[in-house]
Amino acid sequence: MPNEPRKSFVFSISSPGEPGRTRPYRRSTRIGDSGAPARSDHVSVYQFDPLRDPRWPGLLLVHPLASVFHTPGWLQALHRTYRYEPVVLTTSAPGGELSNGIVFCRVHSRLTGRRLVSLPFSDHCEPLVRNPGDCAEILASLADSPAADRPRYVELRPRSASFDTQPGFAAAREFVFHTLDLAPAADELFRRFHKDCIQRKIRRAVREGVTVETGPAAPLVEEFYRLLVITRRRLGVPPQPRAWFDSLAENLAGSVNIYLARRNGRAVAGILTLTFKDTVVYKYGCSEVDQNRFGGVPLLLWHAIRQAQREGAREMDFGRSDLGDSGLVAFKQRWGCDASRLRYWRLPASAAAEGSPEWAGRVAKPVLACIPRPLLPAVGRAVMRHLG
Repeated sequence: MPNEPRKSFVFSISSPGEPGRTRPYRRSTRIGDSGAPARSDHVSVYQFDPLRDPRWPGLLLVHPLASVFHTPGWLQALHRTYRYEPVVLTTSAPGGELSNGIVFCRVHSRLTGRRLVSLPFSDHCEPLVRNPGDCAEILASLADSPAADRPRYVELRPRSASFDTQPGFAAAREFVFHTLDLAPAADELFRRFHKDCIQRKIRRAVREGVTVETGPAAPLVEEFYRLLVITRRRLGVPPQPRAWFDSLAENLAGSVNIYLARRNGRAVAGILTLTFKDTVVYKYGCSEVDQNRFGGVPLLLWHAIRQAQREGAREMDFGRSDLGDSGLVAFKQRWGCDASRLRYWRLPASAAAEGSPEWAGRVAKPVLACIPRPLLPAVGRAVMRHLG
């Protein structure tokens, strides 16, 4: 059909930190017979390094879907700890105003392959694109990139966006996602908590003299990490490297808080939260299992909720839970959280059926349970970068 119009796209690949240097890649797609004269519209997709481009933090301040996982501090922690390379794809030209962007990390692993993930170790990462057409152009550029440049798969982890109509993408993994509305007064929130599993444990912690210490992460990392290694060993999964928490404390200073529950002066439970705009994320929790009956973790979460309310937060993000982890799902629901489905998407669609990189952790579960606790941090340093 000689008069059928074609639409051309230019995928311009720039070197990290040098958004002006580009290498064009063209593709042509038939868009249907309208009877109009043939024409060519060019849409460019650029990439830049969000750790070096000053436009990225500005976009996060004004975009309603931006989260702590988009921030340069989180990306810098990923880069320093795991050597992941952050990159943002956008339709905004270098040097101009930045109106959109989808952030990824390049993961290079001999164990789990070369992948492009948005984002590793992040429960969710919404594409910051208001115009659906711009989002489609960016994702189409990934689908049509030269074979030599293609990773094994691209993974998107949006909180709400769906890509079921985007060519080449398919749903890969699904979780339960939990959020707590902080608008009600503290007394009303407390009344909504499960009476036996939450309210009673908080009251018991107070009766038992459990105290709470909180503050910036750096001074409390050592005690928190001891509890985290204990917990991860109990669960049979590798602990994150200590360097990860040190990097979070350094690069997200002011946004990271650690809460420690002490009984008789000893830290028996801990949680770590991240704050961005009006949302607080409950990211990590850990404890000594024989001390759980004293209610340390519920007391810590209640303190974090109260502090979040005092600081004007409107939502507490309780993170994701595996569909099959009924215990964790129930624990979060007992706080009165709203539950929704969280879907991860992969390109190409054939990769959606592949196992998650987390398979390595599951395979290692019985082995980890036998490894002496002092050796677990070394195991985490060796394997965690392959699992993001």
